[in-house]
Parts: sequence; C-alpha cells; structure tokens
Amino acid sequence: MSAKGLLFDIQSYSVHDGPGCRTLFFLSGCPLHCEWCANPESWRLCEKVMFASSKCKVSKGCSRCIDKCPHDSITIKENKLVLNWDLCRKCTTFSCTKACFYEALKLCGKYYEVDELLKIMDRDRQYWGENGGVTFSGGEPFVQHDFLLKILKKCRDRYIHTAIETTGYVDNSIFLNVMNYVDFAFIDVKHMDKNKHKEKTGVYNDRILENIRSLKESKWPGRLVLRMPVIKDFNDTQDNINHMVSFMKELDLFEINILPFHRMGDSKWTQLGYEYKYKNEEPTSHDKLEKIQTIFLDNDIACYIGHETPF
Repeated sequence: MSAKGLLFDIQSYSVHDGPGCRTLFFLSGCPLHCEWCANPESWRLCEKVMFASSKCKVSKGCSRCIDKCPHDSITIKENKLVLNWDLCRKCTTFSCTKACFYEALKLCGKYYEVDELLKIMDRDRQYWGENGGVTFSGGEPFVQHDFLLKILKKCRDRYIHTAIETTGYVDNSIFLNVMNYVDFAFIDVKHMDKNKHKEKTGVYNDRILENIRSLKESKWPGRLVLRMPVIKDFNDTQDNINHMVSFMKELDLFEINILPFHRMGDSKWTQLGYEYKYKNEEPTSHDKLEKIQTIFLDNDIACYIGHETPF
C-alpha cells in the first residue's frame, strides 16, 4: 500500500463540491485526457514543471534557472525564455524551480502522508459546519486507490463526511471496494456513445457506465449525482441527452449536474507546454444549458446547472 499520495492542490472552504463547507484534496493522475480539461497538470502521476512566462524576468537580465538546469533544457531566444519540453517533462531534479525567485518556474505536485492530510482536516474541521467534510477530486482520485482507501478509512474512523469527484474509470472491484467508504459521489459521464467518448477523452466509456450500474445495484447507501460538462458539438446534442435520460431512468437515477464549458484552464495548458484546442471556444450559453435542463426536468430528473446544486 502506498505510503504517500501525490496531490497537486488543496483548497479549503469550498461550497460547490459536496454538501456544506468542505476541504478539497486534488489527487494527481488521470486516465482520461479530455481536450477541454481545466486541470491538465493532473494528468501525469509525477511532480512536474510549470512555466508562467508572464512572471519571467529574463528580459531584466535574470538567468538563474539556466545556470542551475543540469540538462541544458532552457535557452533564451529573442529575449524570451524557451524550454525544451521533451527534456523538462522527464526532469526529476527541478533545479530551475528552486532557482526562480519570481515563481515563473514552479514545481507542481507534492507528496503527502495520510497523517499530514489528517492534520489539514483537523485544522479545517471547525469551519465545515454540520453538513461539511472532505472531497477527493483530481485528476482521477482512483488512480491512487491504495492511498485513497487508506485516507477514507481514517475519515470513517473520525466520522468525517466524505465525497468524491470521479470519472469512474477504474477496475470494478477496486471501485466498489473504495466506494464503501464514500458518502457522496459526483461521477462524470462525458458522452453516452463509446466511440465519441474515446474521440475526445482518450478512453471508451464502457467501464464508467458499468461502474455506475454496479454501484446502483450494490445498494450503496450514499448519494450519487451524475455530472456532464456541456461541450459544443460534442455532447450537447438532443440524441446524446436522450440517451443519458434513458440510462438514468433505467437505473432509477434522478440527479444530474450539467457544467458549462469554460476556458479557466487555458493558462495551465500553456504553462505545461501544451496546445489548448479549446482556446477560442466560447463558454456555454445559459440558453443552451436551460434547454438541456428542461429535457431532464421533463423526464422527472433533477438537473442542476453549474454551481446551482441543492447544497
């Protein structure tokens, strides 16, 4: 069992990721590579370099990172810092991040022991209120399922309400075992068609739908809300929504949260040296979201738009 877990962020005082006020733990690693992803820094299960060029002072004469890099992967071209991302993505020393005084180069990801996360929970618990607790997000938290299970068991021992935000893309036996220690779940369904799903996420949806179905059949006592990011010309069609409705009615599922597309992850793609295919895409219109919501409501399925959840 993993002694430590790799996290890329921790947020306190969240009110949109489960009931009450919550502490969010973002675990690294994700088998899906959604083209619109807002957290691309979560994909790889390792520490990594991010470069915010707007903070770089190379034009002012700073070259500390170049001097410290043992791989000669940083150069200056036209008075701008240029990274050889093929080398930087393999780096394990991260000397440049330690040399940068301006946080232009920074290390993303930190390893935590279970007890360290418990101390953070103890710090925040007084602010959760009666219905709050912790939420494990990502990335895909099930990528680190050994560590996740260990911390969930500790939460159960301490009567801490637990929630998870997951793609559900994990082996079924692991999924059901871990879910025994989860009280509330958001499970993403990006598309009902397996081939369309793979086209934009890199994986088929069979395992995801299977896990949702088996969780429902297992008589799991927690609360399940499906989630769907609304992506133009991908999953916002009448046909896909109708298939989602049929799937939910088949399993007697009655809550879904539809999320508007946004470009808040744009800068992260750039900082990781990736091209963001959705950089020119406009946010989902409220009119489109309301039309989709109406389809679910007409089928007796509660549909929450964005952060308008019943918390």
